[in-house]
Amino acid sequence: MKKFVKLNKLIKGDQVAIISPSAGSPGLFPWVQDLGYKRIKEEFGLSIKEYPTTREMGSSLEDRARDVMDAFSDPRNKAVIASIGGSDQIKLIKHLDSQVFLDNPKPFFGYSDNTHLHNFLWNLGIPSFYGGGVMTQFAMQGSMHGLTKESIEKALFSEGEYELVPAKDYNDIGLNWSDESSLTKVREMEPNDGFIWDGGNNAEGVLWGGCVESLIVQVATGKYLPSDEDIDGAVLYLETAEDIPDHWIIEYLLTGFGERGWLDKFQAVLVGRPKAWEFDQQNSTEEKANYRKEQRETAIKTVRSYNTDIPIIQNMDFGHTDPQVSLPSGGRVRIFGDTKQVFVDY
Repeated sequence: MKKFVKLNKLIKGDQVAIISPSAGSPGLFPWVQDLGYKRIKEEFGLSIKEYPTTREMGSSLEDRARDVMDAFSDPRNKAVIASIGGSDQIKLIKHLDSQVFLDNPKPFFGYSDNTHLHNFLWNLGIPSFYGGGVMTQFAMQGSMHGLTKESIEKALFSEGEYELVPAKDYNDIGLNWSDESSLTKVREMEPNDGFIWDGGNNAEGVLWGGCVESLIVQVATGKYLPSDEDIDGAVLYLETAEDIPDHWIIEYLLTGFGERGWLDKFQAVLVGRPKAWEFDQQNSTEEKANYRKEQRETAIKTVRSYNTDIPIIQNMDFGHTDPQVSLPSGGRVRIFGDTKQVFVDY
């Protein structure tokens, strides 16, 4: 099984770097980014260093790569946090110097298109945290979700195991960032179905995965995937982005993993609760429930055509819905099928 370096934990007063490796959306909605900064400072007791392309839409890949490497190489930065995702980070990876990260390993937080940076670090043996965007989790309207905040606090400051306990309710209906007054509003919450299990075996391994759409690009590119040997014994985590993709998307990705033989190597599959509402696709409660059910059925059908034994746990609290747990990519997860419990190691 692949080995990972041990990262240092932060203490109050430490400095964190803020970057936008995919899109400079903070430049469009600076009030959202500034609220995220306020929370990082006041609720987590950290100071901030923002890098030049953080608020620049359309900045070059070379400039963004420079900011990523500068953020990691500065010893004053004890962690690096992405503002938000995007769509072209796969093109950034070739501009990164691996030695910069090997010489300066530190926690990285982000999700969605940041899958590419997470898996770049994973291949170097550097763990990271899948979750915790400045504009999304830190700048949640009204206040940060309690479970989200607890998870980020554990990831930043604590060591040891953390049990993933399903949220009682969830949200995937957004508020418009263009309306600055929306920052004081509270998002509508709906009852959550909890974790949904298929298979009762116990399992253990290190986490690898990310956003389905980003992983499809990685598989198509081929250059940035782990080796078969490194993936052996890992636990796959997956979640779909806000574009509410057709179910054949996750089926094709899992089929590709199956044909690679990876579904025989993974010890378990964890799937985040899919986002099923967007401003251009405002589904009803029933339509959202049907979408989630069909995605779960697609995932089970596809995995089971290759592996009948490994546990599949779906509707988990990571990804593009809230609250959001920050998963330790490259960190260990333990799964107990008999008691229906999941523990991650921070």
